[in-house]
Amino acid sequence: MDNFQIETAQNISINQNVAHVTTRIGSFLIDLLIIIAYNILIFLFFLAIDYKPSFNDAILYLVVNLPTIFYTLIFEISMNGQTPGKYFNKIRVVKIDGSKPSLGSYLTRWLLRVIDIWSFSGSVAIFTILFNGKGQRLGDVAGGTTIISEKKRVILKDTLVGILQENYTPTFPQVTVLSDEDMHTIRNLFTTAKRKGNHTLILKLYAKVIEITTIKTTLKPLDFLEVVIKDYYYYTQQ
Repeated sequence: MDNFQIETAQNISINQNVAHVTTRIGSFLIDLLIIIAYNILIFLFFLAIDYKPSFNDAILYLVVNLPTIFYTLIFEISMNGQTPGKYFNKIRVVKIDGSKPSLGSYLTRWLLRVIDIWSFSGSVAIFTILFNGKGQRLGDVAGGTTIISEKKRVILKDTLVGILQENYTPTFPQVTVLSDEDMHTIRNLFTTAKRKGNHTLILKLYAKVIEITTIKTTLKPLDFLEVVIKDYYYYTQQ
């Protein structure tokens, strides 16, 4: 399953594009290569200064490996849900409702990596992701998170004008008070917010369009904005 729908507290339906398991594995491998490269550099450094660590240097080993141990946690917190591997593949950790995870969520995901990834060579994580339906491994389930893809999926209804159905009947003639510049801004913000699951931005955009056009509607914000875009094209391109 590569997407699922959530209903926010503001009554907005958002489609989340879940990152494919192979993309997540690819991101993990990129991060693993960075960790390996770090360890190689440390080894070369010790070699250059002619230092030979012994088994009694436990504290030194611990200090040197702190960046490796906390690699995922540090990067996900500092890069807003991404590690270098996730950034390269355009995927990100988010809360299940699309919002930014808390520190506790990041910490929970990181702690459960021991079971998800390291204890059984990643089989637990892969099995859980494939059968969960929301792209969640055990750490995600416990932390209330998932990983979404931010790669833009270009589909017909996301284009500026799209192709209106034959005999399309517009709903809101008030959209003609909007300018081409207004519609360009509305459509770009709407497309970005929908792709990223940013329901806060959709709600603000909905309120602004209502304010400008004085339209009264019972449609959900997401559905309303889609109709407004189609109606504007209908009235201005005929």
